Amino acid sequence: MNEKHKDFLKKAEIKAFDKNHRKIINHNISKYDAAVLKGKQQFSNLPVARQRVSFLKHRAINNLENHLKEFEYNFVKNGGKVIWATNAAEAAEEVLKIFIKNEVKMAVKSKSMATEEIALNHKLENNNIESVETDLGEYIVQIAGEKPYHIITPAMHKSKEDIARLFHEKFNTPEQSTPEELTAFVRQLLREKFTSAKIGVTGANFILADIGGIALTENEGNALMTVSFPQIHIVIAGIDKIIPSVKDLALLWPVLASHGTGQNITVYNSIITGPRKENETDGPEEMYVILLDNGRTNLLNQKQQKSALTCIRCGACLNACPIYRNIGGHTYETVYSGPIGSIITPYMHGLKEYKHLSFASSLCGKCTEVCPSAIKLHKLLLYNRRDTVNQKMYGISDTLFQFGWRTMMLNRWIIDKPNAKLKNTAIRLFARYSWGKRRDLPLIKDKSFNRWWKDKKGIK
Repeated sequence: MNEKHKDFLKKAEIKAFDKNHRKIINHNISKYDAAVLKGKQQFSNLPVARQRVSFLKHRAINNLENHLKEFEYNFVKNGGKVIWATNAAEAAEEVLKIFIKNEVKMAVKSKSMATEEIALNHKLENNNIESVETDLGEYIVQIAGEKPYHIITPAMHKSKEDIARLFHEKFNTPEQSTPEELTAFVRQLLREKFTSAKIGVTGANFILADIGGIALTENEGNALMTVSFPQIHIVIAGIDKIIPSVKDLALLWPVLASHGTGQNITVYNSIITGPRKENETDGPEEMYVILLDNGRTNLLNQKQQKSALTCIRCGACLNACPIYRNIGGHTYETVYSGPIGSIITPYMHGLKEYKHLSFASSLCGKCTEVCPSAIKLHKLLLYNRRDTVNQKMYGISDTLFQFGWRTMMLNRWIIDKPNAKLKNTAIRLFARYSWGKRRDLPLIKDKSFNRWWKDKKGIK
């Protein structure tokens, strides 16, 4: 068991039995469940819509190289610049070069899960550059000194009272401030940042191959202002965000909105195809798109698991997962948590180090049931488990346990021969840790069910 695995178990133990944490999460997710149930009603045939999304995204990743080249050609033709980044460190370094070249000391950010993936805030801060999150949830966790808790709702783990206290500590706002008052305060605070920032950094919901553009969907309008005010716009997007055509947004935007927030469609939807033209008044003077691999091609080479690249990052699987609902997003210590994170992280950052995530699942299949891309998530978790076994990533103790268990299961007499007292002693010695200290160990009866049944029927 490596250190990440031990740390995961320790944090899971704490969070799962933190009543206040579970209360907040269950309350927030229950509101999500109610909204999404209503949002899905816009589809006359939701299963068909899910299959269309799945087909569209599979077509995109199966022809990934050509679509990315098409995007680069069209985007450069529009006046933009494309940078290819093999890993997180390379992407962060390329962003830093742009800041240094333009002598910039402050930037505004929006739609920033990809920037979390490359630890951009940390990179900029180490070089005395201020990086300001402008989406409310991201801004809350930033001033709290935390990482996003959820890919759609970064501050899901905080109650309105928690946030009010945080703002009181940081900005001396009234301790009893309402969410509306705090939102207005942040909006006013960020206006100065938007108008003074020279560089704006965003992610992308989708990359549009046929027109050389990126698509952003949001509810606050901060991404649009991050694009519009600064002189330079930097986009950091995973290569799996590519889709063949702008026409595909007619399906993807409503599906993402209904599964992510329960809306028919989000409030602000933007398509940016490059820097400002001579006859245009809005938009940046320069625009860069950093296409990030960071392990995605490793995943693409997996026969079964590559279907995880069809994910549209709606967060539905996190909200449905009974494990996530109990241990929360921070326990995973990964940018992408929950079922989808447990599948992709091992192939983005190393299967040996993150193999434990694939076992943090009940395999109930709820994640598969709610996925708008029809990804068979619970099966992919099993494939990850299979790969860890096939690649012999477990120590001698695990190997011996597996050998012993297999032997007993294939030889019934080994189980039947010892008496109940000996069996119970063995369980106390060898199963206490794995069973968990908060649950009572099962008690073995004197008679097996097989023997009890034979005695009842008078069979010798």
